Amino acid sequence: MKGVIFTEFLEMVEDKFGFVVADKIVTESELPSNGVYTAVGTYAHSEMVNLVVALSKEVNMSIPDLLKAYGDHMFGQFVKYYPHFMKEAKGAFEFLSGIENYIHVEVRKLYPDAELPHFDIQQPTTNELTMIYHSERKMADFAEGLIEGCLKYYKENITFERNNLEADGSIVQFSFIRHAGS
Repeated sequence: MKGVIFTEFLEMVEDKFGFVVADKIVTESELPSNGVYTAVGTYAHSEMVNLVVALSKEVNMSIPDLLKAYGDHMFGQFVKYYPHFMKEAKGAFEFLSGIENYIHVEVRKLYPDAELPHFDIQQPTTNELTMIYHSERKMADFAEGLIEGCLKYYKENITFERNNLEADGSIVQFSFIRHAGS
């Protein structure tokens, strides 16, 4: 995983739970990197798992809830660092439907060795969108948090449902409906 995922995670932990908690989860996780991350470095996915598990125990929050909160935080960081991605899209559906063929293409330019999830996108009508998430890392909760951040950013009246197509979370369907007034 790219280091930016780790640095932003630890920033979120420090912002929401304090420096002491951030330091404690790094210390107690016995990480091969010793918790020293650079944004452009690449680190084992298992380190993120260890950090999230340690945080869950420390703050008594479920792992899915923590990953969703982190995804929401990360979308806010993307808005801050890459506002042009959001401004080019006219709304949430346009942004979300462009993840695979635009956003991920641009991410790979910045981080050529990034291992990104894959999304199959279908938009049968102007008010419906389906995204099917595929990832061996099984971080659909993080993806859901990113989606929630996106929907908040665009302030549209859109609801979505999540359906795990594989029990292990490696394939997940997100179905969206845009309601009148958006």
